[in-house]
Amino acid sequence: MAVDLGKLVVKRKIELDELNNKTIAIDAYNMLYQFLSIIRGPDGTPLMDYHGNVTSHLSGLFYRTIELVDHGIKPIYVFDGIPSILKQKTIEARMRVKEEAAKAWEKAKEKGELEDARKYAQATSKVNKYIVESSKELLNLMGIAWLAAPSEGEAQACDMCKKGLVYSAASQDYDTMLFATPRVVRNITISGRRKLPRKNVYVNIEPEMIDLQETLKSIGVTQRQLIWIGILLGTDFNDGIDGVGPVTAVKIARSCNSISDIEKYVKEKYNKEFELDIREVESLFTNPEVTDVDPKKLSKDLSSLPEREKLVEFMCDRHDFAKERIEKFVEKLWEKRTSYKQRGLF
Repeated sequence: MAVDLGKLVVKRKIELDELNNKTIAIDAYNMLYQFLSIIRGPDGTPLMDYHGNVTSHLSGLFYRTIELVDHGIKPIYVFDGIPSILKQKTIEARMRVKEEAAKAWEKAKEKGELEDARKYAQATSKVNKYIVESSKELLNLMGIAWLAAPSEGEAQACDMCKKGLVYSAASQDYDTMLFATPRVVRNITISGRRKLPRKNVYVNIEPEMIDLQETLKSIGVTQRQLIWIGILLGTDFNDGIDGVGPVTAVKIARSCNSISDIEKYVKEKYNKEFELDIREVESLFTNPEVTDVDPKKLSKDLSSLPEREKLVEFMCDRHDFAKERIEKFVEKLWEKRTSYKQRGLF
């Protein structure tokens, strides 16, 4: 589960144009899950080519990335590496949820309940080896930079932001704040009108920026205490404490001076214990496994140009996208990338 910091963080609505000429490190898995969940047919069936290969992620990655480039944004997608052993329990729980959702999806389709079918289908989304490798191949052909992290992609993106290699990390998960990224952008790949489940109501989802220092000042805690708040609420690496919400978690963190104090408080107040050593969780956020990024190589990767013919062949001949539309967007991408490279050379 992603940590529930939504009611605590300080965020503001932004326009994509505010990120013009900014390099953004995007949590690739996070974004791919979005595309796989959202880009589906009325009954929840994902987009597929004539060979039965899922292409929802390719559609989202292709069109949305070009939109980002069109706004002058320089994206670099950061893919997960080997997950932390602490995350194994979360992964197993998510797999069980997906299995149950798959059964519910089939039942809903049989009954003709399309809205329920689509809802359950979204919960079955999986990022497997094919999804990852085809995404990387597409990015290569588009001339878009990507990086394989040694472990958590969001940790790597946050580290790059802390070191000034990128302007901001981008993810939907608030865990990024626990990795101490100075800034995180949300909703840059899913902005637009979205229908609320089971309601004939639409909401506007707009890009927003979260500032770490403003958030810490607003809550009145240190970065380490923010991590404790996350641990109390539950992260991808540990279960939270039942009965402890955001407001209570803040009060507990403010009253404690160490992670041992957190354990002691939970034991005395709630007569509960964490299921693992939360010092390991704290250490994972304060000292995450990341790799050093060569600024010169990053600059070179960010200025790569698309391979137009191969890109069209990949999207149209191999994955059955409409050629006329793809060629139009490929030319748009080429114009923007060449324009950027010319400015850089000047």
